Amino acid sequence: MATSDTVITDELAVEIARLGLVRESSDVATLHRVTQLAARAVTGCAGASSMRWSPASPPEPLAAASSHPDLAELVDLQIEAGHGPIFDAVRVRRPVSCDDTLAETRWPGHVAAMLRRGVRCFITTVHEYEQVLVTLSVYGVVPGALDSRQQALASLLLAQGGAAVSNTRQFDDVHRTAVQLQQAVEARAVVDQAKGILMHALGCDADRAFAELRRISQTRHVKLTAIAQRIVSGRGLAEPFPSPGDDGADG
Repeated sequence: MATSDTVITDELAVEIARLGLVRESSDVATLHRVTQLAARAVTGCAGASSMRWSPASPPEPLAAASSHPDLAELVDLQIEAGHGPIFDAVRVRRPVSCDDTLAETRWPGHVAAMLRRGVRCFITTVHEYEQVLVTLSVYGVVPGALDSRQQALASLLLAQGGAAVSNTRQFDDVHRTAVQLQQAVEARAVVDQAKGILMHALGCDADRAFAELRRISQTRHVKLTAIAQRIVSGRGLAEPFPSPGDDGADG
Protein backbone atom coordinates (compact mmCIF):
# COMPACT_ATOMS: atom_id res chain seq x y z
CA MET A 1 0.00 0.00 0.00
CA ALA A 2 1.29 3.46 -0.89
CA THR A 3 2.34 5.45 2.17
CA SER A 4 3.44 8.78 0.69
CA ASP A 5 1.33 11.75 1.73
CA THR A 6 -0.54 13.72 -0.89
CA VAL A 7 1.07 17.13 -1.25
CA ILE A 8 -0.72 19.91 -3.11
CA THR A 9 2.00 22.24 -4.32
CA ASP A 10 1.37 25.87 -5.29
CA GLU A 11 1.59 24.91 -8.95
CA LEU A 12 -0.93 22.08 -8.51
CA ALA A 13 -3.28 24.33 -6.56
CA VAL A 14 -3.27 26.84 -9.43
CA GLU A 15 -3.96 24.13 -12.00
CA ILE A 16 -6.84 22.76 -9.92
CA ALA A 17 -8.32 26.24 -9.61
CA ARG A 18 -8.03 26.77 -13.35
CA LEU A 19 -10.20 23.72 -13.98
CA GLY A 20 -13.22 25.79 -12.98
CA LEU A 21 -12.58 28.47 -15.61
CA VAL A 22 -14.58 28.51 -18.83
CA ARG A 23 -11.95 28.25 -21.55
CA GLU A 24 -13.58 25.95 -24.03
CA SER A 25 -17.31 25.48 -24.44
CA SER A 26 -16.89 21.72 -24.62
CA ASP A 27 -17.54 18.90 -22.17
CA VAL A 28 -14.88 16.73 -23.79
CA ALA A 29 -12.23 19.46 -23.55
CA THR A 30 -12.97 19.91 -19.85
CA LEU A 31 -12.95 16.17 -19.17
CA HIS A 32 -9.68 15.82 -21.03
CA ARG A 33 -8.08 18.48 -18.83
CA VAL A 34 -9.29 16.64 -15.72
CA THR A 35 -7.82 13.31 -16.85
CA GLN A 36 -4.49 14.83 -17.84
CA LEU A 37 -4.15 16.63 -14.52
CA ALA A 38 -5.16 13.52 -12.55
CA ALA A 39 -2.58 11.42 -14.38
CA ARG A 40 0.11 13.93 -13.39
CA ALA A 41 -1.02 14.93 -9.90
CA VAL A 42 -2.36 11.79 -8.21
CA THR A 43 0.45 9.77 -6.66
CA GLY A 44 0.54 6.22 -8.00
CA CYS A 45 -1.73 7.08 -10.92
CA ALA A 46 -0.50 5.90 -14.31
CA GLY A 47 -3.54 7.18 -16.22
CA ALA A 48 -7.12 8.37 -15.86
CA SER A 49 -10.48 8.53 -17.57
CA SER A 50 -13.50 10.73 -16.92
CA MET A 51 -17.10 10.71 -18.07
CA ARG A 52 -20.13 12.95 -18.02
CA TRP A 53 -23.49 11.25 -17.47
CA SER A 54 -27.08 12.25 -18.10
CA PRO A 55 -29.01 13.10 -14.92
CA ALA A 56 -31.80 10.75 -16.05
CA SER A 57 -32.60 7.47 -14.34
CA PRO A 58 -30.77 5.33 -15.10
CA PRO A 59 -27.91 7.69 -16.05
CA GLU A 60 -26.41 7.29 -19.51
CA PRO A 61 -22.87 8.25 -20.59
CA LEU A 62 -22.81 11.45 -22.66
CA ALA A 63 -19.10 12.23 -23.10
CA ALA A 64 -15.79 10.65 -22.14
CA ALA A 65 -12.08 11.41 -22.15
CA SER A 66 -9.03 9.33 -21.31
CA SER A 67 -5.36 10.08 -20.83
CA HIS A 68 -4.29 6.98 -22.79
CA PRO A 69 -5.79 4.94 -25.67
CA ASP A 70 -5.79 1.72 -23.61
CA LEU A 71 -7.93 3.38 -20.96
CA ALA A 72 -10.29 4.72 -23.60
CA GLU A 73 -10.76 1.12 -24.73
CA LEU A 74 -11.63 0.08 -21.16
CA VAL A 75 -14.26 2.82 -21.00
CA ASP A 76 -15.70 1.79 -24.37
CA LEU A 77 -15.94 -1.83 -23.21
CA GLN A 78 -18.01 -0.79 -20.19
CA ILE A 79 -20.26 1.45 -22.28
CA GLU A 80 -20.86 -1.35 -24.78
CA ALA A 81 -21.63 -3.84 -22.01
CA GLY A 82 -23.68 -1.40 -19.97
CA HIS A 83 -22.02 -2.43 -16.72
CA GLY A 84 -18.71 -2.35 -14.86
CA PRO A 85 -17.10 -0.45 -12.00
CA ILE A 86 -17.86 2.98 -13.46
CA PHE A 87 -21.54 2.06 -13.84
CA ASP A 88 -21.60 0.72 -10.28
CA ALA A 89 -20.10 3.94 -8.90
CA VAL A 90 -22.75 6.00 -10.71
CA ARG A 91 -25.53 3.70 -9.55
CA VAL A 92 -24.65 3.95 -5.84
CA ARG A 93 -23.21 7.50 -6.07
CA ARG A 94 -20.17 6.40 -4.09
CA PRO A 95 -16.52 5.69 -4.92
CA VAL A 96 -15.69 2.21 -6.19
CA SER A 97 -12.14 0.93 -5.89
CA CYS A 98 -9.93 -2.12 -6.26
CA ASP A 99 -6.53 -2.59 -4.61
CA ASP A 100 -5.48 -5.51 -6.82
CA THR A 101 -7.23 -6.49 -10.03
CA LEU A 102 -5.53 -9.89 -9.93
CA ALA A 103 -7.62 -10.78 -6.86
CA GLU A 104 -10.81 -8.95 -7.95
CA THR A 105 -13.96 -11.03 -8.57
CA ARG A 106 -16.74 -8.43 -8.98
CA TRP A 107 -16.28 -7.76 -12.71
CA PRO A 108 -14.59 -10.82 -14.24
CA GLY A 109 -14.75 -9.75 -17.87
CA HIS A 110 -13.75 -6.16 -17.26
CA VAL A 111 -10.97 -7.07 -14.84
CA ALA A 112 -9.51 -9.42 -17.43
CA ALA A 113 -9.43 -6.53 -19.90
CA MET A 114 -7.69 -4.38 -17.27
CA LEU A 115 -5.06 -6.99 -16.61
CA ARG A 116 -4.32 -7.29 -20.33
CA ARG A 117 -3.58 -3.56 -20.31
CA GLY A 118 -1.41 -3.65 -17.19
CA VAL A 119 -3.93 -2.09 -14.78
CA ARG A 120 -3.48 -3.50 -11.26
CA CYS A 121 -5.60 -1.07 -9.19
CA PHE A 122 -8.11 1.72 -9.68
CA ILE A 123 -10.42 4.18 -7.94
CA THR A 124 -13.58 5.64 -9.51
CA THR A 125 -15.05 8.72 -7.83
CA VAL A 126 -18.41 10.38 -8.52
CA HIS A 127 -19.47 14.02 -8.37
CA GLU A 128 -22.99 15.40 -8.85
CA TYR A 129 -23.65 19.12 -9.07
CA GLU A 130 -26.55 21.11 -10.57
CA GLN A 131 -27.75 18.45 -13.01
CA VAL A 132 -24.14 17.57 -13.90
CA LEU A 133 -23.00 14.04 -13.06
CA VAL A 134 -19.35 13.18 -13.71
CA THR A 135 -16.96 10.37 -12.82
CA LEU A 136 -13.18 10.15 -12.65
CA SER A 137 -11.29 6.86 -12.69
CA VAL A 138 -7.60 6.76 -11.82
CA TYR A 139 -5.55 3.65 -12.58
CA GLY A 140 -2.31 2.27 -11.18
CA VAL A 141 0.08 -0.33 -12.56
CA VAL A 142 1.19 -1.53 -9.09
CA PRO A 143 -1.23 -3.21 -6.61
CA GLY A 144 -2.23 -0.86 -3.79
CA ALA A 145 -0.64 2.17 -5.44
CA LEU A 146 -3.79 4.25 -4.86
CA ASP A 147 -4.79 4.75 -1.21
CA SER A 148 -7.57 6.80 0.38
CA ARG A 149 -5.53 9.99 0.28
CA GLN A 150 -5.26 9.70 -3.48
CA GLN A 151 -9.03 9.21 -3.59
CA ALA A 152 -9.42 12.54 -1.78
CA LEU A 153 -7.29 14.34 -4.36
CA ALA A 154 -9.16 12.64 -7.19
CA SER A 155 -12.44 13.82 -5.64
CA LEU A 156 -11.12 17.37 -5.47
CA LEU A 157 -10.10 17.30 -9.13
CA LEU A 158 -13.47 15.86 -10.07
CA ALA A 159 -15.38 18.49 -8.09
CA GLN A 160 -13.55 21.25 -9.93
CA GLY A 161 -14.02 19.45 -13.23
CA GLY A 162 -17.74 19.05 -12.53
CA ALA A 163 -18.01 22.76 -11.79
CA ALA A 164 -16.22 23.49 -15.06
CA VAL A 165 -18.66 21.30 -17.00
CA SER A 166 -21.54 23.10 -15.31
CA ASN A 167 -19.96 26.45 -16.19
CA THR A 168 -19.52 25.50 -19.84
CA ARG A 169 -23.17 24.42 -20.02
CA GLN A 170 -24.28 27.72 -18.49
CA PHE A 171 -21.93 29.60 -20.83
CA ASP A 172 -23.47 27.78 -23.80
CA ASP A 173 -26.98 28.64 -22.62
CA VAL A 174 -26.15 32.31 -22.10
CA HIS A 175 -24.32 32.56 -25.43
CA ARG A 176 -27.20 30.87 -27.27
CA THR A 177 -29.70 33.23 -25.67
CA ALA A 178 -27.56 36.25 -26.55
CA VAL A 179 -27.36 35.15 -30.19
CA GLN A 180 -31.12 34.60 -30.34
CA LEU A 181 -31.79 38.02 -28.80
CA GLN A 182 -29.40 39.67 -31.25
CA GLN A 183 -31.12 37.97 -34.17
CA ALA A 184 -34.51 39.05 -32.85
CA VAL A 185 -33.36 42.66 -32.51
CA GLU A 186 -31.93 42.66 -36.03
CA ALA A 187 -35.11 41.14 -37.47
CA ARG A 188 -37.27 43.69 -35.64
CA ALA A 189 -35.14 46.53 -37.02
CA VAL A 190 -35.56 45.29 -40.61
CA VAL A 191 -39.32 44.91 -40.17
CA ASP A 192 -39.58 48.43 -38.74
CA GLN A 193 -37.64 49.82 -41.71
CA ALA A 194 -39.89 47.97 -44.15
CA LYS A 195 -42.97 49.32 -42.36
CA GLY A 196 -41.64 52.85 -42.74
CA ILE A 197 -41.10 52.36 -46.46
CA LEU A 198 -44.64 50.98 -46.92
CA MET A 199 -46.14 53.78 -44.82
CA HIS A 200 -44.53 56.30 -47.15
CA ALA A 201 -45.43 54.42 -50.32
CA LEU A 202 -49.02 53.61 -49.37
CA GLY A 203 -49.75 56.70 -47.31
CA CYS A 204 -50.89 54.56 -44.38
CA ASP A 205 -50.18 54.17 -40.68
CA ALA A 206 -47.85 51.63 -39.01
CA ASP A 207 -50.59 49.09 -38.28
CA ARG A 208 -51.75 49.07 -41.91
CA ALA A 209 -48.15 48.73 -43.14
CA PHE A 210 -47.53 45.75 -40.83
CA ALA A 211 -50.81 44.15 -41.90
CA GLU A 212 -49.65 44.44 -45.50
CA LEU A 213 -46.35 42.77 -44.67
CA ARG A 214 -48.22 39.89 -43.01
CA ARG A 215 -50.58 39.58 -45.97
CA ILE A 216 -47.69 39.32 -48.45
CA SER A 217 -45.89 36.85 -46.17
CA GLN A 218 -48.90 34.57 -45.87
CA THR A 219 -49.85 34.82 -49.54
CA ARG A 220 -46.38 33.95 -50.77
CA HIS A 221 -45.58 31.50 -47.95
CA VAL A 222 -42.36 33.39 -47.21
CA LYS A 223 -41.11 34.54 -43.83
CA LEU A 224 -42.12 38.05 -42.90
CA THR A 225 -38.51 39.02 -42.24
CA ALA A 226 -37.53 37.87 -45.75
CA ILE A 227 -40.27 40.09 -47.22
CA ALA A 228 -39.03 42.99 -45.10
CA GLN A 229 -35.42 42.45 -46.20
CA ARG A 230 -36.51 42.56 -49.86
CA ILE A 231 -38.32 45.84 -49.35
CA VAL A 232 -35.48 47.44 -47.38
CA SER A 233 -32.82 46.34 -49.90
CA GLY A 234 -34.80 47.82 -52.75
CA ARG A 235 -34.97 44.55 -54.66
CA GLY A 236 -38.74 44.59 -54.64
CA LEU A 237 -41.08 41.63 -54.58
CA ALA A 238 -41.07 40.71 -58.26
CA GLU A 239 -37.95 38.50 -58.05
CA PRO A 240 -38.60 34.86 -57.12
CA PHE A 241 -38.15 33.84 -53.51
CA PRO A 242 -36.62 30.58 -52.26
CA SER A 243 -38.91 27.58 -52.46
CA PRO A 244 -41.59 27.22 -49.73
CA GLY A 245 -39.59 24.28 -48.33
CA ASP A 246 -36.79 26.69 -47.44
CA ASP A 247 -38.90 29.57 -46.07
CA GLY A 248 -42.23 29.21 -44.32
CA ALA A 249 -44.49 32.06 -43.32
CA ASP A 250 -44.03 33.21 -39.75
CA GLY A 251 -47.24 35.16 -39.49
